[in-house]
Amino acid sequence: MDQNQLKKETALAALEYIKPNTIVGVGTGSTVNFFIDGLAELDFEIKGAVSSSEASTQRMQDLGIKVFDLNEVNETIPVYVDGADESDAGLNLIKGGGGALTREKIVAACCDQFVCIADESKLVDTLGKFPLPIEVIPMAQALVARKLEAMGGQPKLREGFTTDNGNIILDIHDLQITNPLEMEKEINDIAGVVTTGIFAINAADILLLGTQKGVKKILPA
Repeated sequence: MDQNQLKKETALAALEYIKPNTIVGVGTGSTVNFFIDGLAELDFEIKGAVSSSEASTQRMQDLGIKVFDLNEVNETIPVYVDGADESDAGLNLIKGGGGALTREKIVAACCDQFVCIADESKLVDTLGKFPLPIEVIPMAQALVARKLEAMGGQPKLREGFTTDNGNIILDIHDLQITNPLEMEKEINDIAGVVTTGIFAINAADILLLGTQKGVKKILPA
């Protein structure tokens, strides 16, 4: 199977976690797009979804899936389904390659269970080979970059990109993330940081990993 086939098979495997008459948390990205397509073809009714990006919202609306504003939802959201750029064995993640990390983190925090869908290339021993995205308020770009350089990273502005929240993204290269939870907290404490693409406070509960031998279900080590 090529990578797109792996993504599709993995995304469709996540549909088994969706229950009738519930609201579903939906993330962002190419793998999630396959999940959204599958969500539109379920043989039972869901109430709708909450979305982590304008792109996912538009795709769901085009397919006839009702999308709720998160502030309108006064009930439990059982499941959030989203992809990842990297995952370690503890299901700590790097996310934000598509730039939706802040809204992804907000939706993940509102849901009881986070099901991460990814192909086997995303499982790594130590996070950080994929550049770590950080959403930053524009006036704090230089300050945040200096702080990240002091932590051993090499910040690079994502040129020509603005988040759905109107902010910039700094991608941090060469940062070894051996303690994801502590590093997430440390970066989030830098003035001007909206959030970091480390998902350790809201790590995944289940990783569905697409492999050439089928979809593997992985729980935190």
